[in-house]
Amino acid sequence: MTTTVEWRIKLSIQTKFLSTAIGSLPHDNPEKAVELVFKYFPDIPVIGQLANVSPKEDMLSQYNENIPGIVFDETDNRWYMDQESETFFEELEEFFLDYESVVNEKNFDVLEKYAISENHCSTLPFFLKKLKETKPAFVKGQVTGLFTFGTSLVDRDKKCIFYDETLKEIAFKGLTLKALWLMKKFKEASPDSKPIIFMDEPTMSQYGASAFITVKKEDVINSIKEISSVLQENGALVGIHCCGKSDWSLITESGVDILNFDGFYFGESLSLFSKEIDAFLKRGGKIAWGIIPTLDVDALESANMEILANKFEEAKNYLVNKGIDEKLIYENAIITPSCGAGSLTEAQAEKAMRLTSELAAVLRNKY
Repeated sequence: MTTTVEWRIKLSIQTKFLSTAIGSLPHDNPEKAVELVFKYFPDIPVIGQLANVSPKEDMLSQYNENIPGIVFDETDNRWYMDQESETFFEELEEFFLDYESVVNEKNFDVLEKYAISENHCSTLPFFLKKLKETKPAFVKGQVTGLFTFGTSLVDRDKKCIFYDETLKEIAFKGLTLKALWLMKKFKEASPDSKPIIFMDEPTMSQYGASAFITVKKEDVINSIKEISSVLQENGALVGIHCCGKSDWSLITESGVDILNFDGFYFGESLSLFSKEIDAFLKRGGKIAWGIIPTLDVDALESANMEILANKFEEAKNYLVNKGIDEKLIYENAIITPSCGAGSLTEAQAEKAMRLTSELAAVLRNKY
């Protein structure tokens, strides 16, 4: 098995100013969405989440299938975890045994029990077919991060499951199995494509706020480590996506390979953690710069190469001015949109994808 260090060396060589996306798209035609992804991101295609096809593709719904206790309340129109159902503990025992079989015994056939069905991922069959045809250098999937998942999903009493150790463990194991299943499908379609799995953590930007005042820093870091270490041991590179300001040391100290942030609006925020970022880059970490503004339609509409290239330079210089080696930044840079494009129109989303691809090409040629 390839070691994490070897994978990081390969990543450093091959991904300088490559581009990819976050995941969510506004399209209602899965095949068209996949074609656009491979058109604009041929080196790191990403499997799309199309909530306009089905609400089951929302980032908090897509990974719920066959996880013990998770049910949908049609009255309240919400998912929650029911640990008081008659079958909960029987399902839980089987679930824990399956997890141990996969992780410790490498019995990956068991992962099919925790597959993401086409009802929850309409792009999947088209994506895997295209992946098999093109065999790109890398392939990106994503799951919801444990902190965001665990503070969004509640129990019967409407308490966040992140505060219940048993329910949090179910979520951790469930998300890990979903990610491993994605990696298995990627490997079957294109054995030599290197899997990159992002954990989407928008709620991490709220760490320290009054709503999460009792959450300790080590709890958040450990929630990342728990999943990422398993994925890395099985050959994946792991990234964290957070589209707001955050305590970036939560990511740099977690052992992940890629930090993805909104570089269009929050470029300066990384420099507040310059020592941590410097150490992160020196040990092989990469920054995925979210320079295309998908969360601001007006900014996206007016964006062009000059504006976006200047935004990258501005964000990069915040780190350079804190003493971080410029070459180290260039060699470990990936270009992405600032966040998912699911809230945009299809035309706006395609513009964001095109600009991301073009900016990466401009920066590759420049540096």
